[in-house]
Amino acid sequence: MSGNTAISFFMTILEKIKNEVFTTEFTFLASRSSGPGGQNVNKVNSRVTLFFNVPNSQCLSEDEKSKLLEKCSQKLDKEGTLQIDAQTSRSQLDNKKTAIKKFYELMEKVFKKKKKRIATRPGKAAKERRLKGKRVRSEKKAMRKKDF
Repeated sequence: MSGNTAISFFMTILEKIKNEVFTTEFTFLASRSSGPGGQNVNKVNSRVTLFFNVPNSQCLSEDEKSKLLEKCSQKLDKEGTLQIDAQTSRSQLDNKKTAIKKFYELMEKVFKKKKKRIATRPGKAAKERRLKGKRVRSEKKAMRKKDF
């Protein structure tokens, strides 16, 4: 991709993320949360799992799908379904909102362009400070060695 094409590519995906067009492709599953919590945990399905099938997505282009599959390979199953869990709250609705928020944060992280590092050299003043510090340390150690 050329520089201008890459910028427009990332701008379109970030616009998609901000407009939240993926919500029609989400599948949710509610289950019982793990861990302590008393009787509420044993009775209520408050844990929410969000499923997003990357290969079958209508919202993503082929380039976007391949980038997502490559960067999130640890969170995908064999069919390419992205799975995000949320179980922090006792409310199923709050956990659903949390899962959706996690999904959009992940998408933004995946498609955000990394800032390119520009190699720099130390300035003249920085070199002088370093050499002065070395001289001071050298003189200090030389004073220790002298016999009086």
